[in-house]
Amino acid sequence: MASIPALAQIYLFFRIRSAVLSSRRSRRFKLGVVCLAGIAVGLLLVMNGYILFMPVPWVDPPTAARAFLFYLPASWSFGSVLSALFLCLVQAATGLSMLRGVRARSSGKPAAQDDPSPSDAGRRRFIRAGIAGFAAAPFVLAGYGAAYAGKAYEVRELTLPFGRTVRVVQLTDVHAGIFMTRKEIGRYADRVMALHPDLLVITGDFISNSMVFLPGCIEELERVKTRYGAFASLGNHERWYGKPAELRAAFRHHGIKLLVNSHEVIRTGEGPFAVAGIDDLRTGHPNLEAALHGLDPAMPTLLLSHRPEIFPQAALHGIPLTLAGHYHGGQIKLFGISPAHLRTPYPEGLYRINGSRLYVSCGIGTTFTPVRLNVPPEVTLLNLT
Repeated sequence: MASIPALAQIYLFFRIRSAVLSSRRSRRFKLGVVCLAGIAVGLLLVMNGYILFMPVPWVDPPTAARAFLFYLPASWSFGSVLSALFLCLVQAATGLSMLRGVRARSSGKPAAQDDPSPSDAGRRRFIRAGIAGFAAAPFVLAGYGAAYAGKAYEVRELTLPFGRTVRVVQLTDVHAGIFMTRKEIGRYADRVMALHPDLLVITGDFISNSMVFLPGCIEELERVKTRYGAFASLGNHERWYGKPAELRAAFRHHGIKLLVNSHEVIRTGEGPFAVAGIDDLRTGHPNLEAALHGLDPAMPTLLLSHRPEIFPQAALHGIPLTLAGHYHGGQIKLFGISPAHLRTPYPEGLYRINGSRLYVSCGIGTTFTPVRLNVPPEVTLLNLT
């Protein structure tokens, strides 16, 4: 998947090179511009690759450093994919038009009058300028998606049957790291406190690609005080980049109860209910039977799972509500479709099997790119009755 932005950037460099070399400027000028473009594209490609694959231990970089060293290469990488796709389509359309013209001439037939290739030099320049503008638009869109849309969260409120009256806030996919600093997590913690939940649950992916960001993340979430406490399940990023002993110690120290194939019973005036959690479905060792062991089947149970694909099994066990995340709602949605819709039957939102329900949150963090488009970060408020 990471090869797609790399190929897109290489393609864009050769398009830039071709455009520069075909200009009427001096040879020395053209070679200088091509060299500078190659250096710039190469640096951006290397920087984004480093961000994606190497742990970045800079816990609290200055705003200018974050913008130049991290957001710029990440936004360029995302924008390059859409820009290259657009230019490839234009190139293919132009090639087909030329091929039709060649075939028409070889058969002795006049070329189609509606050929989009203009004969007037001024019109050609205008069309080239329009193509350049459209090719640049994805980079503007990427900057918007990283700087604004990726931060403009919304509170999504639902009322669901559960058998107990509980006000629950779900956070998921925090991805603490260079694109989700402690200050930003603190902003979410403040918003959660303002919602006055009875229970806070976090369904995995606390970190992005380094454990150094975990203490600050948990310390901010620890500030959220609720009647029944805070519970968490593990995500794939904890399995990829975390150390199990350190994870358990950190959660225990900060009073967030980590549920790994286990449960806890909560007593209320209406009667008890349980919060259960399982390990990540693909990178961990999930065991739903162990998580529910010893529970009365008649007791309402809230199941925490990082990935939503546990839902059919949860429904078979009569679990009234499962909360999950992982997919970020696709993070980028164009024309109503996101990558998550192609990967899972549960990309985002509410699902139901008989009396069991699943809610998949879009999460608050990002991965691979800090860009979000048409999928705002989400704080989920569930009024259970």
